[in-house]
Amino acid sequence: MNLFIVNSSIGRKLVMSITGICLILFLTFHMSMNLVALISPKGYNLVCEFLGANWYALVATIFLALGFIIHMAYAFLLFLQNKKARGNNAYAVSAKPKEVEWASQNMLVLGIVVAAFLLLHLYNFWAKMQLVELMHQLGVNVCGDALSKSADGAYHIAATFQDPIYVILYLVGLGALWFHLTHGFWSALQTIGFNNQLWFNRWKCIGTIYATIIVFGFAIVAIAYFVKSVCC
Repeated sequence: MNLFIVNSSIGRKLVMSITGICLILFLTFHMSMNLVALISPKGYNLVCEFLGANWYALVATIFLALGFIIHMAYAFLLFLQNKKARGNNAYAVSAKPKEVEWASQNMLVLGIVVAAFLLLHLYNFWAKMQLVELMHQLGVNVCGDALSKSADGAYHIAATFQDPIYVILYLVGLGALWFHLTHGFWSALQTIGFNNQLWFNRWKCIGTIYATIIVFGFAIVAIAYFVKSVCC
């Protein structure tokens, strides 16, 4: 049986789970990398320079982009499938069961907010760093100042988070990411097969702690650089 056919609900959930776990692993790496900027801006820039527009970083970027697109596409397919399955009963019940979490009810909306947050993040960092280096390597004429700062990640963090509007937007996006991860973490493991009764609540607890660590790691960098810009 092919689990990945369009009409297979199990296949869609499995694809979403696998891509979701891959994206969580990337978030873990990205968050850990960002924390370096708090300890040593020079060290953070060395990491940015190491990644840059090298072939392995570009391959990873392509796979991440595909993973995110597939994850969102299957989320929409599952949403439409569930909506179709409910049919005329979609609005019959106004009260939600207490055991159904808010994040579980609003995963699609949270995903859209996270996607908008990602676009903002790409604009502020990826477009000014890896994309600039890539364009230069392809022979596209880019501003000399932009090229010289393309590997200066600490500069871009400071320039972005000196603006309180960006800090607020990032914190809102991170809040949506937290809700999305707290449900997505244990839901993905449950879909893959780690769904026995003993570990169900444990995975939920672990997922909440893990999501909190990831979101806090991102948030503390934004807040610390904003405070630094105000105090200095």
